[in-house]
Amino acid sequence: MNHVYHPQEIEVKWQSQWAKDKIFDVEKDSKKSKFYVLEMYPYPSGHMHMGHLRNYTIGDSFARYKRMKGFNVLYSMGYDSFGLPAEIAAIKKGTPPDIYTRANITSIKADQQRIGFSYDWRREVSSIEEKYYKWNQWMFIKMYEKGLAYRKESLVNWCPKCTSVLANEQVITGKCWRCSSTVESKFLSQWFFKIRDYADELLTGLDNLAWPEKVKIMQRNWIGRSEGTTADFHVEGTDQVLSIFTTRIDTVFGVTFMTMAAEHPWCKEWVKGTEFEKNYYEFHNEVMQQDRYERMSEDAEKKGMFLGKYAINPLSGEKIPIYAGNFVIYEYGAGAVMAVPAHDQRDFEFAKKYEIPIKVVIQPFDGFILDGEKISRAFVEDGVLHDSSDFSGMENRPAIQAIVAKLEKLGKGGSTINYKIRDWLVSRQRYWGTPIPMIYCDKCGIVPEKIENLPVQLPDDAVFGKSGNPLEHSTKFMQVTCPSCGGSARRETDTMDTFVDSSWYFLRYTSPFSDDLPFVKEDVEYWAPVDQYIGGIEHAILHLLYARFFTKVSRDLGLHTIDEPFKALLTQGMINMAHPYCEHCEKFLPAVHDKDGNWEGDYDPENRTCNTCGNAFITKSAKMSKSLGNTLSPGGIIEEFGADTARFFIMHGANPEKELEWSDSGCYADNKVLLKIWYALTEKPSQYRDLPDSYDEFIRFRLNRMIKVVSENYENIVIRDALNEIVAFAEIFREYLTMVPLKTLYDEAREQLILMLAPVVPHMCEELWQITKHKGYIALASWPSYDTTLITPEIERHW
Repeated sequence: MNHVYHPQEIEVKWQSQWAKDKIFDVEKDSKKSKFYVLEMYPYPSGHMHMGHLRNYTIGDSFARYKRMKGFNVLYSMGYDSFGLPAEIAAIKKGTPPDIYTRANITSIKADQQRIGFSYDWRREVSSIEEKYYKWNQWMFIKMYEKGLAYRKESLVNWCPKCTSVLANEQVITGKCWRCSSTVESKFLSQWFFKIRDYADELLTGLDNLAWPEKVKIMQRNWIGRSEGTTADFHVEGTDQVLSIFTTRIDTVFGVTFMTMAAEHPWCKEWVKGTEFEKNYYEFHNEVMQQDRYERMSEDAEKKGMFLGKYAINPLSGEKIPIYAGNFVIYEYGAGAVMAVPAHDQRDFEFAKKYEIPIKVVIQPFDGFILDGEKISRAFVEDGVLHDSSDFSGMENRPAIQAIVAKLEKLGKGGSTINYKIRDWLVSRQRYWGTPIPMIYCDKCGIVPEKIENLPVQLPDDAVFGKSGNPLEHSTKFMQVTCPSCGGSARRETDTMDTFVDSSWYFLRYTSPFSDDLPFVKEDVEYWAPVDQYIGGIEHAILHLLYARFFTKVSRDLGLHTIDEPFKALLTQGMINMAHPYCEHCEKFLPAVHDKDGNWEGDYDPENRTCNTCGNAFITKSAKMSKSLGNTLSPGGIIEEFGADTARFFIMHGANPEKELEWSDSGCYADNKVLLKIWYALTEKPSQYRDLPDSYDEFIRFRLNRMIKVVSENYENIVIRDALNEIVAFAEIFREYLTMVPLKTLYDEAREQLILMLAPVVPHMCEELWQITKHKGYIALASWPSYDTTLITPEIERHW
């Protein structure tokens, strides 16, 4: 007799049973090997979307597989709850960010539980909880005490729409990573973490990580290690020195001008009261309106002006005019560069524009003599040094060492390793974040809050909608007693970058109940590092880099001995779906509604035309996104087909690292596949054989091959391939049912098929496990082994 498949009833039943018996709760166990599976925790912006579903289903399927393989699996969930979107929503809706965020956490958690993810919910963390962000503040103070947190006046990336500072990593081609507004530059006093102190370790540590090479390349490029030389150019008439880093010290005798960042403070100092002052401020204001990333572009127009100052070449003694230029950035290096127009194309274009001399100091190997007044572009090849004092006649590359030695002997420079990465700017001028636990006292200066007074809590009287930081308008928050002298003082009103929250949450999962420290050393030593981390490649140089930094800092604070947070990384592909696209306008057409549900899209859905140009649109595959209005909630699929179908479609549609094309027809098809498997596994043959026949050998071959292939594919998280093998064997099993099967082989094949499917389709398989009279939970059952003698090439050729 067949059992009818009612997915919603079955799923709720088993979710309740799992929770009741706490089967996913986990503790340290010295008798078992641990395995830590983790997905990047979400920002709770509302209901789950398909991207969440895919991310978590990959992780849950792998965690369930590892659990069945006998590992002691740590698998938990939390919420990256602070952040600007909640604050903006609070302003728009008149709802406090705390209430807005907690409602969203409740919503997304309910969605996660309804899909059946096997988290140890006891270990849940949320970064808005005081028991969590207290440790952000504790870590900040410890880093301040070690000199790793500091405050300075700095030129920062400013988003005028978000009214907040952005770290360099949060500026994407000159735009804010959150709202895509053009980023401006301005000077502010800000707090930084010294991530540059760990640059070399962050770079070399990548070699031992099982991460996608693309991610490692992105981090290597961001860290940007380069070997070169520092040369000291003294500014004439001052005690100031421009310590210039260059990878081409072989061209030092060809320097004909220096270029300073227009925003460099020395520029203002030099032009004050001179004939250059008026022009400088006009030029400075123009440069500050430019996008800094556009300024560094090779294609951008090179502009500058003479500042009336000269630097002295450390080797030739020549006076070098100093210009302010729009293509030099204050925050990079010394905020100044030595310019060699004969051998650098950017410098060449600048020199031609402003009629600056061009001096050739490297001549081609072929003996052809270049004249600086006649060349049409910079000579950037290797050659023989010319007009370079004692080094003339040497090949330029070997001469580098000799020139460096001369600089070192003179005390005017030497070999240097430089890193492109800047220190991490952690100050944010917003309310909804971890308060920076520092206090300003007129008598004592900058003083950290006392540890026993942590956490510094966000005030409940903050007023939103006014300009600036809401914390600045809270007298209750601002006025404080100095922890050092007891006098009146004021509290820091900047909050921490929310990437601080996500830089150590994976360590808190190991010790979620610790009240004395952010995490217990013994717990971290047992569980960490994360064995398999899963998340988007968009976090390659933000979260992933910061988490590595925090892990190393907390190690050096004596909190653990782990060097790297994530042993292996999987970056899942995007989910796409067909969406209207106008070939004439060359853009996708957003499908949006107003707050009342009225259509405001960029196309006419009835006539299938673009509202901008009136031409007919086509459909093309586009990433699901809120901006296009083409996001889907898993809720609709679950309501119609159940969570297991949603999980199966997500895992069967494409392997995790590939892009997945969403389609309703694909979901229907996969639901039919599961129904076929269900009925095949619940249908009993009318009779059995007691004696084997030749076809049984084929069944054993395919059964053992399935276990082998599926095991290998689960191990490598190539889950689509695993499911294809399972579906193929399920068809063979259905055929076997139409025969008179061997009882023992039928029972074995049915059991193994259920086990193979369980990591991806857990509810249905728990029900099948019970129907087939097995004891206990399939989620805790042992993963089957296979017999290699039954899957030899000879047997495969025979069948």
